[in-house]
Amino acid sequence: MDIVYERCCGLDVHKKMVVACALTPNGKDIRTFSTMTEDLLEMVDWLVEHECTHVAMESTASFWKPIYNLLESANFDVLVVNAKHMKNVPGRKTDVKDAEWIAGLLRHGLLQASYIPNREQRELRELIRYRRSLIDERAREVNRIQKVLEGANIKLSSVASNTLGKSGRAILDAMIHGEEDPKALSELAKGRLKSKKADLQKALHGLIGAHQRMMLAAQLRHIDYLDEEITRLDEEVKERMLPFEEELELVDTIPGVGRRAEQLLAEIGTNMAQFPSVAHLCSWAGLAPGNNESAGKRKSGKTRKGNQKLRTALVEAARAAAITKQTYLSAQYHRIGARRGKNRAAIAVAHSILTIVYYILKRRQPYVELGPTYYETLKRDAIAKQAIRKLKSLGLEVEIKHSA
Repeated sequence: MDIVYERCCGLDVHKKMVVACALTPNGKDIRTFSTMTEDLLEMVDWLVEHECTHVAMESTASFWKPIYNLLESANFDVLVVNAKHMKNVPGRKTDVKDAEWIAGLLRHGLLQASYIPNREQRELRELIRYRRSLIDERAREVNRIQKVLEGANIKLSSVASNTLGKSGRAILDAMIHGEEDPKALSELAKGRLKSKKADLQKALHGLIGAHQRMMLAAQLRHIDYLDEEITRLDEEVKERMLPFEEELELVDTIPGVGRRAEQLLAEIGTNMAQFPSVAHLCSWAGLAPGNNESAGKRKSGKTRKGNQKLRTALVEAARAAAITKQTYLSAQYHRIGARRGKNRAAIAVAHSILTIVYYILKRRQPYVELGPTYYETLKRDAIAKQAIRKLKSLGLEVEIKHSA
């Protein structure tokens, strides 16, 4: 087999140690290093001594990241490879054998690197993911407040659409400070909730005690803290996204995307040349159908694992697009949902959104709305034949007349 890289190294990465196998024309050299920064720097010097040009390692949890950072700064060509793509032969598996196996595959050009964005984008991605985790935590805390209120026989959410809106927050603060009179609490209603004072009085008649007040006070303090942190992160994200204003505006033209454009760009970047095709991008995101066939039979086509954060954002965008009016994506969602269910429809629309994002960023053109009847117009003859066949199966006679 031809040798593609004359001097290369395979790394078997663990939490506390790294086994390195360097392959050069002089032979094979194997060493074990600790994952402390000082020892990793020693490993970098060891690779320089062997004049290695390419280094490969498995994408093991998050343990590959500190090694990648140092190797990247030392100008090595680093390949982070999906472990599923280079399984070792079972039976004689050790850390040393793994490192040799990785180095051997790399030397003969049999490894395909995973997509690893540059440092700036990795930091932006980490920032946006952390903001998302805080937003999710805030939502969970709001649900905990609702549970405490239900336990105290307070039915505030049955009347107010937003428990922590201006009216709801004023009522909760009053409860924490000892106010128990439902009439007095209902007078704190603002805006549209003023017209529901009678229902509000009934909803606020409960059995709130010292324990519930303490729990509500702690939960509201936590929510205030989360709001402050989310605001700080919003400002940081806004500043870091300034170079991508044009791309954000283009992606925002897609129905249902909105603010999620920040997360989409943080996950996939703005340079679509790094993906060989739109099919590769959709597969990387975990939105492509699985390929499973045996003995001529098609088995489960369940989507495979991919970038979970990107997939979640796209599915949310798909469900948001589903409630838009007179759009192609909404029509696609309802058409597929009627046959295959809402979850499969959301995945299909998410796939379409990612495809649109790919071509928008590649061509630098805004989204062009096709309209809700685009599919029917495109498949007009097939839809007509299907409808006629269904009517005939019901025993009805069909006469076809073309409109002028």
